Amino acid sequence: QVQLVESGGGLVQPGGSLRLSCAASGFTFPTYHLYWYRQAPGKERELVAMITSGPGTTNYGNFVKGRFTISRDNNKKMVYLEMNNLKAEGTAKYYCSTRLRLDGPPYWGQGTQVTVSS
Repeated sequence: QVQLVESGGGLVQPGGSLRLSCAASGFTFPTYHLYWYRQAPGKERELVAMITSGPGTTNYGNFVKGRFTISRDNNKKMVYLEMNNLKAEGTAKYYCSTRLRLDGPPYWGQGTQVTVSS
């Protein structure tokens, strides 16, 4: 079955950087788009970044403003989120996700906590 396992979260000071990783299994990894979402306490889950299959076209939430980079390694079945110049409002649980069908349910990992605080 589909499994997504995130890692790399932690405590970082404002202006700092983190690299999140997501290990995928149970599906034909190169064939599917991949997503990073985040959810802060009391807020709805929001899209941070996505990367397509094939050419690996990327898109980002408006709040990213050039600070984050999503990438994928199809050989290792990994997706990454490099986050720079983190702000306090970046404190959230970050989730890796994919869909196997456009009209199908999303699959989620367990999430990795990112806390931005001095």
